Amino acid sequence: PGVDGSVFLQPDKMYEFSFAFQVPEGPLPPSFKGKYGGVCYLITAYVDREKLPTLEVSKSFEVVEPIDVNTPTLLCPVGASNKKNVTCFFLSDGYVCIAAKIDRKGYCQGDEISINAQFQNNCSRIVVPKAAILAKQTYQVNGNTKVVKEKLSSVRGNHIISGMSESWCGKCLRVPTVKPSISCNIIQLEYSLLVYVHIPGSKKLVLDLPLVIGTIPYSGLNSRSSSAASNCSSMSSSSMSWPHMEFPEMGASFDMGHDSHRMECPTTPLLDEYDGLPESPIFMKSLNFDNMLPDRAQVDENGNGPCPVE
Repeated sequence: PGVDGSVFLQPDKMYEFSFAFQVPEGPLPPSFKGKYGGVCYLITAYVDREKLPTLEVSKSFEVVEPIDVNTPTLLCPVGASNKKNVTCFFLSDGYVCIAAKIDRKGYCQGDEISINAQFQNNCSRIVVPKAAILAKQTYQVNGNTKVVKEKLSSVRGNHIISGMSESWCGKCLRVPTVKPSISCNIIQLEYSLLVYVHIPGSKKLVLDLPLVIGTIPYSGLNSRSSSAASNCSSMSSSSMSWPHMEFPEMGASFDMGHDSHRMECPTTPLLDEYDGLPESPIFMKSLNFDNMLPDRAQVDENGNGPCPVE
């Protein structure tokens, strides 16, 4: 061996060396690969040869930052409510309301998010309630910012006609296989649950509930059914009931046209996904089942059904 610890390799012999390195202490950004950048860790071995090119080989390894979803901040429920006034040609067309709540903020991949929500449609249009998990990648380098948003999974409810409402009591949305949340100086990977209403001819009314995707699973003992029942009972309390709910002022609707939140070709269209059903016409009304018989038809004298009029 040399003075500096190097070893001289003789020809026609095979050498094997074991290496061990201590990963630096402190927070490390986890391994990640995105559209505009990533975080990669490599181990590189060199062999210096006299009068010959240096031999080099690299091996990548993955770093996972432990994120415990059982911390008190990630166990707190998350909820919000909002109201949107709907107009048509500058004339008022009523309003739409949303109130939504999830039992905690932290989840791991494969977990099911139990969504409790209430939707009220007081406009003349038929609206559709939906929910989606959104991933947001933010890249910041030399004062420049790039943002990529991608919808990961979604669920939808039934159409709500004018003057009606719908409640979700434990509607489940599974967290897909994704990387945990990342927050470092140049790359952020954030997740959120969007609970929104599609309103034909108007911008969507969206609630943005923040999520944290962790690596240490939830250790709670409550089952999904008990959690749903508990949340459903809390949704029926006075704090979440429609007559007592205080909605914030209009203006918190989701605007995808803002420069700092522009889309960068997500793999799935954000919010405007094709659900296999045509969208409702802007002023579609509920069917009127009165007087459904043809004009030239009458019931016979025995009450057996319609018969042609002579």
